[in-house]
Amino acid sequence: MEWENQTILVEFFLRGLSGYPRLELLFFVLISIMYVVILLGNGTLILISIVDSHLHTPMYFFLGNLSFLDICYTTTSIPSTLVSFLSERKTISFSGCAMQMFLGLAMGTTECVLLGMMAFDRYVAICNPLRYSVLMSKASYVPMAAGSWVAGVINSVVQTAFVVQLPFCRNNVINHFSCEILAVMKLACADISGNEFIMFVATTLFTLMPLLLIIMSYSLIISNILKIRTSEGRSKVFSTCSAHLTVVIIFYGTILFMYMKPKSKETLTSGDLNATDKLISMFYGVMTPMMNPLIYSLRNKDVKEAVTHLFNRRFFRK
Repeated sequence: MEWENQTILVEFFLRGLSGYPRLELLFFVLISIMYVVILLGNGTLILISIVDSHLHTPMYFFLGNLSFLDICYTTTSIPSTLVSFLSERKTISFSGCAMQMFLGLAMGTTECVLLGMMAFDRYVAICNPLRYSVLMSKASYVPMAAGSWVAGVINSVVQTAFVVQLPFCRNNVINHFSCEILAVMKLACADISGNEFIMFVATTLFTLMPLLLIIMSYSLIISNILKIRTSEGRSKVFSTCSAHLTVVIIFYGTILFMYMKPKSKETLTSGDLNATDKLISMFYGVMTPMMNPLIYSLRNKDVKEAVTHLFNRRFFRK
C-alpha cells in the first residue's frame, strides 16, 4: 500500500491515434500544413499591427495579442504531436507533461479572458463612440491585455501545481494527443474531487465569466444596431464586430461541443475518448488558431489594406 501511494511514474504514453497508422500519416501532413498557415497568418497579423500606424488602436492591439497567443498555444502541443505521429515511442516525460499542461492551460485561459476584453472594446466602440478614446485609452487597454495574460498564468500555476502533486502509480496511458489536464488527472491513484472543484471554480471564473461578458456586450451591441434606421448603417456598424463574433462562436462553440455533449456510459466509466472525440479536440487546438487570421483578413477592410500595403512595399519596392 505504501508503494502504491508514491509517484513512481517518470513518463506517460500518449495514445493519440495509435492503432490508426494511415490516419497518423494523413494527419501528420494536414497538421503540418495547418501549423505553417498558423505561423504565417498570425505572424502577419502581428507584423502589420506593429508596423502600420493606422492599426495602432485598442482593437488591433488585442488582435496582435490574440495572434501571438495562438502561435504560443499551438506551439505547446503541435510539434510534439507531429513527432509522435512518426515515432513508435509515443512517450513524454513527467516534467515535460507538466510543462505542456501548464502552457496549454495558461494559453487557453488567457484566450478566454482576452476574447471577453475584445467584446468589451467592441461594446464601447459601438455603444459609446464619443467616449471611446477616453474609456479605451492606452492606460486602459494595455492593462486589460496584461490582465488576461496574468489571469491565464495564475490559473495554470494553481491547477498544474495541484495536479503534479497527485500520486501516479501504474496506469501511464493518456488517451489523448497531448497532456490535457483532465486526462492526466484521471490517471491519478487518489481522490481527485479537490482538483475537480478547483477546476470548476477556475472554469466559472475564467471561461464562463468572460462568456457572460461577451453575451452581455453583444446583447447591448445588437440592441444598439437595431435602433439604426437604415440597413446600410446597420450593416456598416455590425461589420466592425462581425470578425470577433465569428471567432468567439468558433472558439466557444467547439469548447461547449467537446465538454457538454452527451457521453456514452462506456466513456463515462473508462474516461476514454473515441477517435471522433480526439479529432474534435484536434479541431479545437489547430483549426481555431488557423481560422482566426483568415476571418479577420476576410472580414476586415483595414487588415486587407494593411496586408496588401505590406506585401507591395516588401516585394515591389524599387
